[in-house]
Amino acid sequence: MEHRYEQYGHKRLAVGAGYGTMDFIAQRTTAIILAVYSILFLLAVIFTKIDYDSWTNLFTFTWFGGFPTGKISTTLAFLALAYHAWVGVRDIWMDYATCATLRLSLQVLTVMWLVSSVVYFASVLWSL
Repeated sequence: MEHRYEQYGHKRLAVGAGYGTMDFIAQRTTAIILAVYSILFLLAVIFTKIDYDSWTNLFTFTWFGGFPTGKISTTLAFLALAYHAWVGVRDIWMDYATCATLRLSLQVLTVMWLVSSVVYFASVLWSL
């Protein structure tokens, strides 16, 4: 009689975080978003003069009759950065913080820092 959960071999029960495939896809997707945004931003910086008006126009330009393309694309890139950072730092805490209390504390502090960064970012960008 075969046991449902064997502790060895290819049918063993794998326990752990369980975030595998979805986080792999999320990391790659956010990395692509950040790469595309970085290239476009770099091209915009190279081909425009650097003064206050040009700098704010990089973030406030509109398309299709007032659609805030600059703010939305920058917000998307920043949210991708925050999620990318969360997945990476969470995995570091899960791998190297062996004490559950320490790991939970570090994860909570990381979430608080990332959320506060997103709120501050949004308040600055959307006030332009």
